[in-house]
Amino acid sequence: MTREVQRCREAIRRASEGQTVSLVSSGDPGVYGMAGLTLQLVAQEGFELDVEIVPGVTAALSAGAKLGAPLMLDFCVISLSDLLAPWSVIQTRLTAAAQADMVTALYNPRSKKRVKQLEEAAEIFRRFRDGGTPVGIVTSSGTDNETIVISDLDNFLGHEIGMLSVVIIGSSTSTIANGRFITPRGYRI
Repeated sequence: MTREVQRCREAIRRASEGQTVSLVSSGDPGVYGMAGLTLQLVAQEGFELDVEIVPGVTAALSAGAKLGAPLMLDFCVISLSDLLAPWSVIQTRLTAAAQADMVTALYNPRSKKRVKQLEEAAEIFRRFRDGGTPVGIVTSSGTDNETIVISDLDNFLGHEIGMLSVVIIGSSTSTIANGRFITPRGYRI
């Protein structure tokens, strides 16, 4: 973290020298990854490079599959990191998502320095959602350290949540069935 620009520039430099370069980004490189930054730098610095972006699995999709099927209807992803976006902009996005009753996946929910943003996000959602709304927390998805927690809006802050966690807040129609987090799509069954 915080060295993305240097990593992209080094990859571009090597590629411009004729080397075949792979720039690895966690998750999907086009979702909070380095694909956009790489393309911006290639254009800004006037390079003629063939950049291939290989999609990965976003953290939200990985977490959703671990929890059940919370992303079956409209959803959004919002990063709580205010390193590249002002907190006031993030608050506006959170309010819009909560008011629109969208399932919302939160990336970068907490860090050692940034601990209040997740609490503020929870307060925003409580204005528009019942306290029993399902909330899932998946940390270190797909690793040996993976943890999966299903909670609710009133109680999820009591669980361990860090930078390797994805928090998914359900919509008003989201439910828990047989221990799985589900957002019904509306099929007649």
